[in-house]
Amino acid sequence: MASSPSSCSLLFHLLLLIQFCSSRENDENHITIYGKNKVQDFDPALKVFFHVTDLHIGKKMPIYFAKNDPSTTPRLLTKEQSDSIPFSSSKLPYLLDLLSLTKDSPQAKAMDQTLKQCELEPTPGETRFCATSLESMLDLTREVLGMVKLKVLTTNIHNLTESGYTLLQGYTFLKEPSEIQVPDMVACHTMAYPYAVYYCHAQKGYNRAFKISLGGENGNRIDAIAVCHMDTSKWDRDHVAFRVLGVQPGTSPVCHFLPADNIMWIPSV
Repeated sequence: MASSPSSCSLLFHLLLLIQFCSSRENDENHITIYGKNKVQDFDPALKVFFHVTDLHIGKKMPIYFAKNDPSTTPRLLTKEQSDSIPFSSSKLPYLLDLLSLTKDSPQAKAMDQTLKQCELEPTPGETRFCATSLESMLDLTREVLGMVKLKVLTTNIHNLTESGYTLLQGYTFLKEPSEIQVPDMVACHTMAYPYAVYYCHAQKGYNRAFKISLGGENGNRIDAIAVCHMDTSKWDRDHVAFRVLGVQPGTSPVCHFLPADNIMWIPSV
């Protein structure tokens, strides 16, 4: 009996999963820093959080900025393609069986963490969703921000070279940080998955966004986007940011830089 179009589409896109799994067999170091995690505080990739009082020209701090490798970066699928692939924790055993992956493999653990993160209930006043296609990201962002013209903000790494770039290095604030004056915003963070998945969230309350010009000790220049969450009283007290900054929920704002592959959506004025 011939396969249905949807079955063919699913099998075709599962090849992406196989490619992902073979290319990341030895990758056990991926972490997600925007939720509750069991990572160790000494992980260099956690050097993205800072205090709101750090926002001034001349501030020096170590910061971790990952660089993107287009050859290994998961691609964003179309809505039709992503809709043909199950995206649910309940379907993970099915996917792992098709891929001949054990549940204890690094790839399976990464997929499981992403699916669970995407299925978490939002905190009071928060909107969150996971987008598996550009179409779904735009549609869901407009549900949050309204039917307005959207503008995308990202962190840009300049004069990037293989020999002269260090993921974690000391940076200096070259200019006074410039605040982005918008009433609402949606931040979308990349997640570990075979194809591009973005965890997006918006929090009602007093959040502030900034453009920050940074100069690295190795000569790198970065135009960074940063977000400061001014009210963290409803955050999970196990959130990794509290451990990194040494604060408790609701006692201090939490600021963080956006990696270069993250996206902030704001209304265009």
